[in-house]
Amino acid sequence: MLNKISIKTKEEVDVMAEGGKKLGRINKALMDAVKIGGNAYEVEELANKLIAREGAEASFKMVPGYKWATCVNINDGLVHGIPSKDVVFHKGDVVSIDVGIYYKGFHTDTSDTKGLEVDKQTRMFLEAGQKAQKKAISVAKPGGRIYDISKAMEDVIRGEGYTPIEALVGHGVGRELHEGPPIPCLVRASSEATPQITPGMVLAIEVMYAQGEPDVEITKDGWTIRMRDGKISALYEETVAVTPNGPLVLTEAKS
Repeated sequence: MLNKISIKTKEEVDVMAEGGKKLGRINKALMDAVKIGGNAYEVEELANKLIAREGAEASFKMVPGYKWATCVNINDGLVHGIPSKDVVFHKGDVVSIDVGIYYKGFHTDTSDTKGLEVDKQTRMFLEAGQKAQKKAISVAKPGGRIYDISKAMEDVIRGEGYTPIEALVGHGVGRELHEGPPIPCLVRASSEATPQITPGMVLAIEVMYAQGEPDVEITKDGWTIRMRDGKISALYEETVAVTPNGPLVLTEAKS
């Protein structure tokens, strides 16, 4: 699936932008709801209500075998965490939420991470991911290559003393939740060996990184992917359209 690159028309990007605004509002509300003493199931319930209110469908429920609208992870949990009642938020936790919606025939996808009264070291860790995401998005412009996005992520993450995840990638997004091209969080090939960035591409640019080693494992629930060494991880993701004038973030929450 990730080998198929779909180029969208301006009209299709406009529809995705409409969905992206809805998802941005949803994501902001979910992140605001993450509080000490709360749990992941409460986030899931809120997500379902908000998605229905926006007139959309939950993208993740369309993934075979997955029954939830969100993925919620804590600390060493990286991605695909099931939003269950026993995932309780405590002081010092790092909580990430991944959510997507399907609206008027197109998916949009976003993730965010929040620290709950965390220490200075953890705040610096989270700030590194935000910085890497901004840098990666800034180079998603015509004439560049996917290499440039990966390099931007890797340069910031490694430069701040952390580790980009090797086993997972960002992706294109559109009529399918996961389309091409794959967007690694680090450089894997020469620039020329990666796809050229062209207007009409819509990319789910996802920064995934950790405090320790990059190795991951799937837990017993069959979905949650966590860091094997138990150290903290985080992810930041936005759906970004490539326009003739440069990158346009579709899922950014605007108050």
